[in-house]
Amino acid sequence: GGYLHVAIAPCGSALCGNIKAAYDKAGKEISDYEHKGKKMIWDMNADGDNYYSGGKIWAPDADKTYSSKMTLSGNKLTVKGCVAGGLICRGQTWKRVN
Repeated sequence: GGYLHVAIAPCGSALCGNIKAAYDKAGKEISDYEHKGKKMIWDMNADGDNYYSGGKIWAPDADKTYSSKMTLSGNKLTVKGCVAGGLICRGQTWKRVN
């Protein structure tokens, strides 16, 4: 029921995202979150027109890494991760934090 603050920034020629903070469902920061600082997104390449692919995303709730792609639309980032050649996929839409 909580959520994460993931800071996405350039890392070499790609984009990466690190977990900056975790919050419970009431919005209170979880200061001792065990994965704080961990890389969650890496090797994400810009394809143009706000599409990104070729990277990986780690899902802390399942402790699994997926092949990933992302689409940015305004302040919303749609993130999708797949395994087994795209047969099993998960996705979320994230909101930009100011």
